This record gives sequence, structure tokens and C-alpha cells, in this order.
Amino acid sequence: MAEQHPEPRRVWTVAEAKARLSEVLRRAEEEGPQHIGRRRPFVVVPAEAWDAKNPPRKPMGQWLVENMPRGANLEIPATRSSRRETPFADEEAE
Repeated sequence: MAEQHPEPRRVWTVAEAKARLSEVLRRAEEEGPQHIGRRRPFVVVPAEAWDAKNPPRKPMGQWLVENMPRGANLEIPATRSSRRETPFADEEAE
């Protein structure tokens, strides 16, 4: 049996990709990720493929509310006094 080697992926030069952007986008949709550049490589993928692998994050506030500890009886200090000096406090009294 002859070994089947996958076809080497095409790497577009930046100049080619700039000149043929619509083709790069069409191929990304039809053939999959398109690689651009060798020194600083980039990959072009359709938005649907990107979104499928990277679901949107919840807003931090929503995440905090959903993940706050339940049933933990945390003591909250009654006073908010601080031992730190307040900058310019002496100037305000004058």
C-alpha cells in the first residue's frame, strides 16, 4: 500500500493575500483555515468556525453573581475605619 501524505497547506505571502483577499476569504470558507505569512504567521477562518471554538464570555458581573459562594456565613466588619492615613486630611481641616 502506498502511504498517503496530506497535501501541504498553502501559505499565502502577505502581498498575495492583500492582492487576492476575496480569494483568501472564499478559500477559508470552502477549504478551511488559510495561513498568511511566514515570519509572523496569521490564520484566516470564517467567523462561524471561530465562534464555534470560542463561545462568547459572560459579562464579569453576571459570572460573579452566578459563582458567588452560597451558604458561607461571611462576617462583614461593622465599621469601615482604616488604619491608613488619608492623604491631605490635614489640609481639609484648615
